[in-house]
Amino acid sequence: MDCSLLHWRRHALERMFQRDISRVEVKKVLDIGEIIEIYNDDQPFPSKLVFAIIDKKPLHVVVAEDSKTEECYIITAYVPTVEYFSDDFMMRRR
Repeated sequence: MDCSLLHWRRHALERMFQRDISRVEVKKVLDIGEIIEIYNDDQPFPSKLVFAIIDKKPLHVVVAEDSKTEECYIITAYVPTVEYFSDDFMMRRR
């Protein structure tokens, strides 16, 4: 994703700390990851779920993007599990 500036939400930083996910890892997900879900109705900006494997660790990052300014807001980051996602972590289980 092309973000001119990243804003780190407090919730995201707290969860990242709890889950042992670094800012560097989140930035890598945004740089090389694949958008696997889009939430156009999220407010105040549409958001996306981005997936990548970083240092053998699967990661999901939810990021909202202000298309006018190209600024991005990190909403949360987590390690997906096969309980909720397919074995490749790319699709939600129904």
